[in-house]
Amino acid sequence: MDLGQAAVKADAIIQRTLAGIKPELRWNHGPSNDSRCTARNGESAPTGSVKRRIAIMTVVSAERRGSLLGVVERDWTARGYRITSVRTSTELPAIFASTPDNFQMRIAVGNAGQFFLSITTPCFPESPVPAPAPVPNTPHRAGGYPQPPDIHDHFWSSRDPLPAPSPSTP
Repeated sequence: MDLGQAAVKADAIIQRTLAGIKPELRWNHGPSNDSRCTARNGESAPTGSVKRRIAIMTVVSAERRGSLLGVVERDWTARGYRITSVRTSTELPAIFASTPDNFQMRIAVGNAGQFFLSITTPCFPESPVPAPAPVPNTPHRAGGYPQPPDIHDHFWSSRDPLPAPSPSTP
């Protein structure tokens, strides 16, 4: 795999993660960047890593943030990804994970409760890196990154607590 192929795989991980979230979240690209990796003994060709980011533009209420994090965590675990760390902060929680081939993933709550999803590839031989492939489902917004979430959703933006699961009857 080269760096361009790794970027395409990172885009696919983002798409699969978003597809596992219902109701659908509205999102837009964040900055994508690639960087050089430090050469190890025996490496002759330059290597690099790519980071893909998206910003969730759906307003996710404080009452629903834990639910969204749980949906992503269960999806990643079901796909065979390993949860490597959980930041249990009340204000800025996050889940960190990795794929079996060491793509590093993060879903995190930032300022004002906005969610961010990022994927960082391992180091691969350098090659041209395509622009992020997934087409955002919100229009591009002028201005700096990140733009604050501004799309309200009946479910994700609701301030109503989720009902407790009913006990199963034998």
